[in-house]
Amino acid sequence: MKTEKNSKVITKRELTGDVIVVGGGLSGVCAAVSAARHGAKVILVQDRPMLGGNASSECRMGIMGAHGDENKETGLLEELQLDNIYRNPLMRYTLWDDAILSLVLAEPNINLLLNTSVQGVQTAGDTIQSVTAWNCNEYAKYTLTAKFFADCSGDGILRLSGAEFRIGREAAAEFGEQCLHEGDDDKTMGNSILLQLRHTDEHRPFIPPPWAHTFTDEDFAVPESELKDGKIHSYKRPYPDNNNFWWIEYGGNLDTIADAGDIQRELKAMAYGVWAYMKNHPDGRCKDYELDWIGSLPGKRESTRFIGDHILTQQEILDGGKFHDVVAYGGWTLDDHHPDAFYRRGYLSTHLSPPSPFGIPFRCLYSKNIRNLMFAGRNVSCTHLGMSATRVMATCALMGQAVGTAAALATKYKTTPRDIGQSHLQELQTTLEDDDVMLPGRWRTVSQKTRIAKTSMPQLQNGIDRFWKKQDNGAWIAPGEFLEYNWDTPQDITGYRLIFDSELSFQGKRMRKLEALKDYKPMPPVLIRDFHLDAWIDGQWKTIATACENFHRLVRINHETITTNKIRLVADKTWGAPKAHVFAWDVI
Repeated sequence: MKTEKNSKVITKRELTGDVIVVGGGLSGVCAAVSAARHGAKVILVQDRPMLGGNASSECRMGIMGAHGDENKETGLLEELQLDNIYRNPLMRYTLWDDAILSLVLAEPNINLLLNTSVQGVQTAGDTIQSVTAWNCNEYAKYTLTAKFFADCSGDGILRLSGAEFRIGREAAAEFGEQCLHEGDDDKTMGNSILLQLRHTDEHRPFIPPPWAHTFTDEDFAVPESELKDGKIHSYKRPYPDNNNFWWIEYGGNLDTIADAGDIQRELKAMAYGVWAYMKNHPDGRCKDYELDWIGSLPGKRESTRFIGDHILTQQEILDGGKFHDVVAYGGWTLDDHHPDAFYRRGYLSTHLSPPSPFGIPFRCLYSKNIRNLMFAGRNVSCTHLGMSATRVMATCALMGQAVGTAAALATKYKTTPRDIGQSHLQELQTTLEDDDVMLPGRWRTVSQKTRIAKTSMPQLQNGIDRFWKKQDNGAWIAPGEFLEYNWDTPQDITGYRLIFDSELSFQGKRMRKLEALKDYKPMPPVLIRDFHLDAWIDGQWKTIATACENFHRLVRINHETITTNKIRLVADKTWGAPKAHVFAWDVI
């Protein structure tokens, strides 16, 4: 038996890795997985019991990103979304949490710590040595040591290192931005608690808790002057159809970190009050709906921003983000929410529309003054207005993948993130492209064997792995048909990199459940399901690789070296369409 005399209440543990990623939202997950896949030993520290951050079942924020079907984010995010549809076709949020978990658990190089909050940072000069963290379930205090650190926490807890940062809104004159406010201040965008509705066959009035707020039609009125000012605004919309309730927002005039408890309680009272107003409204707008779910953990839009070697501004985004060191991209609007949020009479946010996509430079993703600190997510190096376009989660996922890849390269070369951007930028960019990340302003270079192959489908050799400017850069093959490469001289072949069409325009792929429905999401029909590869060896076709039940866009196949001058990709089955669509088939 254990007693107070022979056992400890607090357990102390020490772990060491190459990279420590703090924060398990989409940016942190993508950072951890990309670093691990490229050889780094990763410790992923997440303060919640599940991964996903604002996208998880706790918050249920929609995964927004670049506008335009041709610009949709791929890479690890698309891999995750396809896996989710395959295993979770009814798009249940609890199963979505475990789809994210599965992505992480599949990587042997990741040590995952859930329910663990970083509380301290130990530095030596301008370098982080270790962090201390507390696990509330295990009663365990961790000391975590690594060569590189990635802050994907949103709130920037690794500011404890002394890293430079900002909170609030810049004055227009500092960067020449088009601000709707006067001067600089410490105000931010607010937090939100969301609602999820369900259709019902019978109407029953909703009885809110006694501490819920009471709202009337006047609380949702829009001043006539705002409807005619020529700007694009978003408003409170207390109607059930296609509504994710982002506008139940509060906290921009407070400190979204230090005042989080007060903000949470106010949002909960607001959310119940909004639903009582909608459900019990005399016009019957919600008589066919009931409240299925209400959030408890507010989703944050903004708190703090680290300072990197470059600060991304509104004007740079409006100019398309043309940077030599582009490693990610956005395409959301410059979507600036008023700090008064819900309690403002009139608009809650104002939009400016930049080009989609716009580039995000690597210099925004590592610290200006802490040599081994990187970051991804809403806390990267932007102005307040710049961040209003980069903060959405599909964009954050791309930044996370870039940071994780850079961390693995920094581990490989035993150098700093800054030096990766200066001395190994080409390798960083080509590695991201090889991992199915599009980088604006450049296209992937196909393998040499692919480049010199003869084929009737030359679009497979252009390095454009998607529809672009309405041009089809792929090849269509029905089951039983094939694509073929041949060479003048025999080639030694060890593998393939394939990009299949997962239909980036496919509606409903991203988690953004507005209602608790039973709508089944099928796999993208033109995605190839079964296929095999044949090589011409000893005067006959021999099957060298077979794949069944494929649900991925990016597929890699490796095998023992073969020597041949002809090879073909044969489609066996699609996910429902008459023909499969293939964007790339690189021979390695």
